[in-house]
Parts: sequence; C-alpha cells; structure tokens
Amino acid sequence: MSEFKNITLEKKGAVCVITLNRPEKLNALDRATLRELGEAFDEVEGDEALHAVVVTGAGPKAFAAGADITEIAGLGAEAGKAFALYGQGLFRRIERFLKPVVAAVNGFALGGGCELAMACHVRLASETAWFGQPEINLGIIPGYGGTQRLSRLAGRAAALEMLLTGDRVSAARAREIGLVNAVFAQEKLMGEALSLAEKLAAKAPLAAAYCIEAVAYGSDMPLEEACYYEATLFGLACATEDKKEGTAAFLEKRAARFKGR
Repeated sequence: MSEFKNITLEKKGAVCVITLNRPEKLNALDRATLRELGEAFDEVEGDEALHAVVVTGAGPKAFAAGADITEIAGLGAEAGKAFALYGQGLFRRIERFLKPVVAAVNGFALGGGCELAMACHVRLASETAWFGQPEINLGIIPGYGGTQRLSRLAGRAAALEMLLTGDRVSAARAREIGLVNAVFAQEKLMGEALSLAEKLAAKAPLAAAYCIEAVAYGSDMPLEEACYYEATLFGLACATEDKKEGTAAFLEKRAARFKGR
C-alpha cells in the first residue's frame, strides 16, 4: 500500500482502490488532494498487474463534497481559469484512462466531487448518496467539466435544472436521469463496486482500453469520423494475441486467458 496524506491506495489483486481520505473535510478536493490523485493514477498506469480502479471516499458522509472553498475565495479571472484547467486536465485524464475506473459514490458528491464521479467510466451509488453542482450558490459555475459531462450524461434539461438551481438530487433521481449506473444499500456498495471492478479486470485489457478510447475520443467527433476511428481500433484489436486467444476460447468452449498482448 502506497503512502499519501490525503488519499489511500490499496491493491487488491488486479484492482486498485483509491480512497479520498479527508473525512473531516468531507473529502473536499483541494489542490494537494488533486495532486495526489494524479500521482495515484500514475502508479496504477505503470503497474501492469492492475487492470481496474475503484474510486471512493472515506467515512459514511461523503464521496467528495467539492472543491476547497477557501482556495476559490481569493481567485481572480486569470487564476480562476488556471484553477479550472488544472482540474479539467486531471479529470480528462481519468475519463481517458485506459483501465476501467469505477466510482463508488458513498455519500455527498457535490461540485468537484460530482465532476470527479462523472469523469469515471461507471458510477455506482449508495442509497444515501446525493449529487449536485451547487456552484451557482457561490456566484460561479462548475469548472472541472461539470457543465459538459452533466449535459452529456443526464441530458440538457436535467443538467440545466441542476446547474441553475444548485439543488441536490438523490441517488434514485440520479439513476433515473442516467447520472449513475446502479444504486445499492450503503453496506453493499463497496462489495458491488469491487465485484464489478474484478469483472472488468478479467476482460481483455487491450480491448478494454480500445473501448474506452473509442468512447472518450469518438464522442467528440462527427459520427462518420468516429466510426472510422472505431474501425481503426477494431483493426488494431484484430492484430493482438488476446484476439487470437479470445476467439479460440470461444470456439473451444473454454474460458479465455488474456495476457494484454
């Protein structure tokens, strides 16, 4: 287990669990925490034995309750833009991370916390989780990609309602609008998240990476261009040892043994 101040990183077989660990601050995402989060993903990226990630928050109350307001209070225009671009860069990296990332949202996911959850590939939530982009109540807007990911996940109407009111939505409502994939009782959340991450980790690593890449990059392209990009990635997948193993295992009616080659 690696040592950090504001997060913990635990390796469980092929799965890495990254926990935001500032429960006394509701796991608020200050600069130091964001920096450590980036370092944690550096470590996961460089470890060939790890094939999936779970991101969650410490304590029973919060996944992450947003950015540290004390850091925002003194920002002017230029510093504010730099502040936003820093967080956007990290969250875009998570969104494009070539190993599946599961958010286990165990409580409040507000502001930057909601933005972090949306950057993950799959979102599971506890029944007690709440989601929101309350920045309008501070006289600002989301800066870590919240306006863009929320509208893409939940649709324009639901996104604008959340953005303009600043109101929180329950886990049930988040599931209804497509913001989360599934909702579980609090005591079952981490077990379900780990089970899903283990399932994802067992899939062909290169094919998983190509799926993530096709969605992350292709969603910003016109459909024809995105489909051509998909075809290119399909061709690359066809040249892998994993494709030979996967097709052989299917025809031989046995479990595939993928090696990420």
